Amino acid sequence: MSPPRSPSGEAGAARPLLILIGALAVLRLLAAAAIPLTEDEAYYRLWAEHLRLGYYDHPPMVAWWIAAGTHLAGDTALGVRLLPALSSLATTALVFDLGRRMGTAKTGISAALLYNATLTVGVGAILAIPDVPASLFWVLALWSMVRALEEDSRWWLAAGAAAGLACLSKYSALFLAPGVIAWLALTADGRRRLASPWPWLAAVIATAIFSANVVWNAEHHWLTFAKQFGRVAPGRFAPRYMDEFITAQFALLNPAVAILTGAGAVRAWRARGEAPITLMAAITSTPFLLYLLAHSLHDRVQAHWPVPLYPAAALLAAYAAERVTGWRSHLARWGAPLGIGLTTVALIYMADPLTPAVKGDPVAPLRGWTSFAERVEALRASSGAAWVGSLSYGVNGQLQAQHRLEAPVLQINERDRYADMPSAAPDLARPGLIVDLQRRLDPAKLQACFGQVGPVLKLNRGSGLDADNRYAAIIVAAPKTDLLKDGCGA
Repeated sequence: MSPPRSPSGEAGAARPLLILIGALAVLRLLAAAAIPLTEDEAYYRLWAEHLRLGYYDHPPMVAWWIAAGTHLAGDTALGVRLLPALSSLATTALVFDLGRRMGTAKTGISAALLYNATLTVGVGAILAIPDVPASLFWVLALWSMVRALEEDSRWWLAAGAAAGLACLSKYSALFLAPGVIAWLALTADGRRRLASPWPWLAAVIATAIFSANVVWNAEHHWLTFAKQFGRVAPGRFAPRYMDEFITAQFALLNPAVAILTGAGAVRAWRARGEAPITLMAAITSTPFLLYLLAHSLHDRVQAHWPVPLYPAAALLAAYAAERVTGWRSHLARWGAPLGIGLTTVALIYMADPLTPAVKGDPVAPLRGWTSFAERVEALRASSGAAWVGSLSYGVNGQLQAQHRLEAPVLQINERDRYADMPSAAPDLARPGLIVDLQRRLDPAKLQACFGQVGPVLKLNRGSGLDADNRYAAIIVAAPKTDLLKDGCGA
């Protein structure tokens, strides 16, 4: 049980945190409105126009969030990102309360600050990607379980609902179940809980919620399961990706937070009979972390995949911050201010509308899409093309998100991505304009799908971009295949 607390004292201690987090929320909302959409976000925006229980790449939660946001704030970058940007407030509040229950209000404040000081959260919390709702529902499940252990067993039902919603956000949340079982099995009190019906009722609720996506997959030839779970099987042994994964996460977690997290995990294990919330943060994270390490032995782990573990990392870091001495005490003191400062500068830079897309700019993939879409529309109109095609979901999504084209847009390959998503049918009897990165456009391959293939036309999306980021277009006509159904393998 937690020690008695003074509500008035805790409220006073948390007031500066509330002011800071409120300021960060305003900054993130402004950044969400000003920063252009990423290719993935533009693609997920298309999902939100056709709400379903599942999609080619992921479960449906991100589409539901985008649909809600655009309903409230319009079909804009802010609308797409409204719920993700606001969810960082909710996640921070949950991390604070877990930290408070783990120790004192000071511990909660430290955990909340360290969470927001992680570089991935500081910059990426505004993005409309599946990892953001997955993070919120993951930590909500942990918070509900702590309430169940400390207050009322009926909170297990809320934990089950949160876990189910996490699985509807991203399949990585399935790793939460073995983590929770391992955590409960490690202590005598936890084993008593496992002998009660409540954790199993939570599992039933989570399964019932997640079953909506399972049914959708069964009706669509297990489309998403085949794509995502197909990554599990190793196709090669490439341990260099593990070095890349560990190095990247050390930086993106924030080196100070990363070191404190490691120290906290060790201390949590040593004090496992005295710090149940700290042990929970460590053990429930372990199955997913082990999977990511195993995956990195044969393929690249994308930088944002571990984000649902960041709230637990912040809790462990806060636990260690109160106990470390020597040079690590300086990390505990300066890690949060430096991380929050760096991410604030990064958001301002990303939102700067005057910075063009130039070679070497890490934000170049986000810039210049509106003017690029205008150039595509001008070329389409002058060439007499009745539709615009692409060879990638990112270009397809970005062209549609700019609202500059006056003709249908479709990705002519990977048509499974748009299963059960009806859209305006292009007049394929008339010529079309295929637009994508120059390195993807191969006239010889397009001839397998079209009777007429024109020359490659260069298109500018930014000055000074390297060869891998230069765009081009090709006029095509007389398709030889059913593009809407079967697509073109080019």
